[in-house]
Order: sequence, then structure tokens, then C-alpha cells
Amino acid sequence: MIPLADVVPTLGAVINLNPPGRYIHWGFIFLSVANLVVIVVMLIIFVLALTLPFTHSRRTHRGQATGSPPEGTPTAGHGSQSPIAGAASGTVVQGVSDEDEYGLWTAKVRKAWLRHLPPEKMLPDSQPAYVASWIYVFGVLTLMSLTVVIASGTVLALEGPTWWHISSIGLFVNSLHLWSVECFFGFMAIHLWGKFWMASWRGNRQLTWMTGAIAFLISVFEGFTGYISQTNLDSQWIAFEAKDAMNGAGIGAFFNTMNFGQALMLHIVVMPLVIGLVVVIHIVMVRLRGVVPPIDALPEHLGKPGGATSSITVSSATKSAPGFPEASDSGSTVEDAAGLGGGS
Repeated sequence: MIPLADVVPTLGAVINLNPPGRYIHWGFIFLSVANLVVIVVMLIIFVLALTLPFTHSRRTHRGQATGSPPEGTPTAGHGSQSPIAGAASGTVVQGVSDEDEYGLWTAKVRKAWLRHLPPEKMLPDSQPAYVASWIYVFGVLTLMSLTVVIASGTVLALEGPTWWHISSIGLFVNSLHLWSVECFFGFMAIHLWGKFWMASWRGNRQLTWMTGAIAFLISVFEGFTGYISQTNLDSQWIAFEAKDAMNGAGIGAFFNTMNFGQALMLHIVVMPLVIGLVVVIHIVMVRLRGVVPPIDALPEHLGKPGGATSSITVSSATKSAPGFPEASDSGSTVEDAAGLGGGS
């Protein structure tokens, strides 16, 4: 097998992709031949898109595609409904509902989302009674700190990495960014401590716990790239010393701490996107599985503030947890209000 390193130079020698440009100069028109070819190809594709017939498939409604309803379809009038109106209102048109018609992926995603995460579950108007504890506050404080981190970091990125050295406003924004990062890590560490000793992976919440732990580890690396992006002597010293650690770990060829451009792009583009994705998954899992109750929570404490608790029962998985009291109802099931179940 010919190595790829030998194939690429060979192709480059046969096809020169970087020749001197050729231009057409006609009056005030000065256009390169390459751009002219691209424009002509675009015009041809545009004309073909207008003239060529579209291939019909099972997802295409033949009656609506031709602009007329199929034979036997009731028309709009007294006591009847048009096919378009019926489809818009969610009623059955020719025996097929608008959600199932054509098998569109958008309808499948919408139905799956509403089935697993209905609006009242994503944005609840009440919470279980056991969340009335300070240990449950630090997750929200972590999100609030992350919001300030992103906002202040965005301003610093737009103004440039050296702006805070020469501007008093920049120094204030940089300080705000620094202290919001400190609060972010502090609140997240307390949040992880509380959830660890609460065994928050109970009730099929393993993914919730793992995404939180992964977010913490990724944030540590994000903070490191921020340290070496300060454009001062501290960042130079940290980057110089860290390059040996990176080489020792075997990743020095992929991440060079002395490369300021690489570190800055990782800090303001790549890592924030990864952290944001993990945090969104974490929040969705919290909404899907519910907030984990304390290990020693009593059945009558699993209700919502101000609401009846007679319908709140305890799952067998939670009853078997260490320290959980025995319940007299052997056939009890899970209630969403308690957040004990595995979700739908």
C-alpha cells in the first residue's frame, strides 16, 4: 500500500492548485476566470432546479404535489374540512395524521421530545419538598457563575487578549472573569461533594452523575488554557513548565502550550462549546430523571411544598438504599414528584 504522505505530493505535482490567477477585464468588469466558472455553474444548477421534475417518494402527498386534492377528498364548505386545514389542526387526512404522514424526522423528534421531556417537566412550577436545603442550591450557583464566566470571557475575547493590560475597564472585566471562575469551581466542587455523599447516581441517574463529573474535569483543562492565555510573565512561565508535562503525557504533538494561538482558540472556542454541550446534557438528565432525594428521606417528605403527599410512594430501588426506612406498602411505585424513577 502506497503511504498517504507519498500520494499527496504526487497529486500536487500533477494538478497545480495554486497557479497565478487569470482575469477577464472588460470595461469596469474585472473578474477572475475561476470566479466566472463558478458563477456559470451556479446559474446552470439554478435553471436545472427550476425545470427538472422532482422525484416523488412515499413522503410526498400526491394530491397536494399536483395542487389538487385526490378524488373523494372532501372540500372546504359547510360541515367539511379541507385537507390542508385538517392537516394543520392535527386531524386525520385520508387516514393518515399529520404527525405520521410521510414519516418526517421532524415529527419523530418532536413526539420523542414531548414524550420524554414535556414542558411541565422541563420548566416545572414546583419542586419536591426535600430540595428546601442549601446543598441543592450550589448546582444553580454553579450555572450562574458559568453564565458570568461566559459573558465576561466573550467581552475579553472581542477586545483582544492584551486589552486588560492597557485599559482600566479591561482590567475590571478581567477581574470579573477571574473571580467568576473562582466561584464557578468553588460552587461546582461543593455541588459534587454533596451529590457524592448523597449517592446521586441512585434511581438510574448514572448519566447525570457522570456528565457532572466530566464537566468538572473538562473545566479544569479549560482553566489551564486560560492561565496560559493571560499574555503576561505568569502565563509564559506556566506554558514553559507545562510543555514538559504535556510531552511526558504523550500529547505534546497535539497540544503545544507554547503555541499561544492554539491555546487561545482552545480556551475561547473549542472548550466552551464542549463544556456547554456537557452542561446542557446534564441539565436535561436532571429534568428527565428528577432531583435525587436524600438517602434518609421519609416517604411523607417526598411531596411538593404545600401539596398533598398521600399519593407519593417510594420505589423498591430507593427502599433498598442504605439508611432508607422500611415502607409498609410493598407494592408502591414511583412518582415523578419524588424524582425517584428512571424517567419515561
